[in-house]
Amino acid sequence: MNIIECDIPGPLVIEPKVFGDDRGFFMESWNAEGFAKAGLDLTFVQDNHSRSQKGVLRGMHFQNPGPQGKLVRVVRGAVFDAVVDLRRSSPTFGKWTGVTLSAENKRMFWVPEGFAHGFLTLEDDTDFLYKCTTPYAPQNEGSLAWDDPTVGIEWPLDGITPLLSGKDAAGIPLDQVKTFP
Repeated sequence: MNIIECDIPGPLVIEPKVFGDDRGFFMESWNAEGFAKAGLDLTFVQDNHSRSQKGVLRGMHFQNPGPQGKLVRVVRGAVFDAVVDLRRSSPTFGKWTGVTLSAENKRMFWVPEGFAHGFLTLEDDTDFLYKCTTPYAPQNEGSLAWDDPTVGIEWPLDGITPLLSGKDAAGIPLDQVKTFP
């Protein structure tokens, strides 16, 4: 696999080896030994799957306490995936980075603990999968405002208004978020 560092230390774009022919393709989306050799010695405790229509924005979610690391990918459709560094001691605190994930490019995105995470669906019927290092704990969940101007995520909205859940519409600004050390 090919691992690409982002402009913020921690998140990684992962390009798996894909073997294809006229019948289709094969790829390993997770191999504990292979990832550990690449420096990602991870234990996952929960897998999640969401399906969304074009224009749905989910995020920017985090858990504190009980932060989750997430290995995310798209198996149908496409998303613009974004993370925001919530580690107060980090030189990149409050900065964001993003990547397009699609069924076509087969890229994965490693979201380490201490980051808010969200995505915007770019196609209808997008299936988004994520492996988590810590179980979901709704009592510890927070939601950073997806449109906080101090963070300035450049969502590829192309003039549309994103579809948000009530929780995501009520996201709070960075200066009110319970951050990480």
